[in-house]
Amino acid sequence: MIKGIVFDFDGLMIDTESVWFDAFRDTLNELHDVEIELERYSSCIGTDDAPLFSYYTELVGEEIDSELITEMVEKRYHERMSDPQLREGVMDYLEAAKKQGLKIGLASSSSRKWVLSYLEKCNVKGYFEVIKGKEDVEKVKPDPALYREAVKELGLMPQEVVAFEDSLNGSKAAIEAGLFCVIVPNPVTSHLPFEGYHGRLATMKEKGLIEVLESVQKAHVLD
Repeated sequence: MIKGIVFDFDGLMIDTESVWFDAFRDTLNELHDVEIELERYSSCIGTDDAPLFSYYTELVGEEIDSELITEMVEKRYHERMSDPQLREGVMDYLEAAKKQGLKIGLASSSSRKWVLSYLEKCNVKGYFEVIKGKEDVEKVKPDPALYREAVKELGLMPQEVVAFEDSLNGSKAAIEAGLFCVIVPNPVTSHLPFEGYHGRLATMKEKGLIEVLESVQKAHVLD
C-alpha cells in the first residue's frame, strides 16, 4: 500500500531546467560562439555541476572562465525566473496527497536553501514533512542516498513510497533506493533514455494522483 510520495524539485515542481538551459546556451554562444547540445546538457541534469563544466571545457578549451560563465548564467536565469510558477498539476497532487493523508517529502540534489526559497514563494512549503537537499548526503543523485534519507525520516518503507522525477539521474536514484518512480519530464529532459520506471506523465494534469497511485500499485501486484 502506498503511504507516501516524494517529489524532486528542479524541473519537476518548477521548470527551472529549461530556463537554466537557455541561460547556459545564450551565455556560451555570446562568450565563445559555440552551441551546446541539448542531449549532452540534459544528461547532467539532476546531479551536481561538475559534468556540465567538463562539457564546457571540452567545447571551449582550458581557457574557459568558469566564474564569468557562472556570473552571466545566474544573471540571465534570475532575470527570466522573476515570477516562478508551479508546473501544471503540481498543486493538485499536493492537495490530493494531503486529503488522502499521505506523507509528503522532497528530495533534491540542490541546496535546501535554494529549494525552500521557491517553496515559500509558491506558498507550498507547508505541504512537506521532510525536505532533503545536498547538505544531507555525501553524494547526490544518481546516488540513492537522498531518497533513502527522505523515506527513512518519513517513517516509511521504500516500497510504500512513490517518487516523482523529471530527470534520468533522479529516476535512477529513486529506483535504486527501492521506491516506485513516476517520471514527469520537462522539455529539456523528455528525450532522455528513461528505463525501469513505473509510470510516465507529460504533466501532472494528465492523470490525477489517486489514479496514478492505483495504477502503480496494480502493476506491482501483477508483477
